[in-house]
Amino acid sequence: MTRDELLSILPHRDNMLLIDSVEHIGDTAIGSLYIRGDEWFLKGHFPNHPIVPGVILCEILAQSACILLKDVMTKEKLPMYTGLNNVRFKSPVVPGDIFKTKCSITRAKPPFYYAKGRGYVGDRLCVEAEFSFVIMEREACFQRY
Repeated sequence: MTRDELLSILPHRDNMLLIDSVEHIGDTAIGSLYIRGDEWFLKGHFPNHPIVPGVILCEILAQSACILLKDVMTKEKLPMYTGLNNVRFKSPVVPGDIFKTKCSITRAKPPFYYAKGRGYVGDRLCVEAEFSFVIMEREACFQRY
């Protein structure tokens, strides 16, 4: 799936679409993002030694996993994080790296979905996490409780 195809599934736009491509193989989403070095999240993190922030790595995992739910996501719905668990950062991701993800849905209780993911540069594990999200009506996302 190319970046243009991803735009038809994911609601993220501009600088927040953090994935270049995704393949859906069996029950696994395998994503890829080339870290160019000029990304907004590298400015100031850290000066002269840019490292992709951990929260961005987690967002890349989540965007990859959402491809597995393309049949339940519509233009009227948004995926919203509900939790991150057992997150472990193992190795930094820096400009010039190609960050690859491997994510799968571990449990579904619609509208809640639970996933696990790992992010790599080559064979080097950089991050692993369990996470959950809800697919909810777009208008409900903006209501304050």
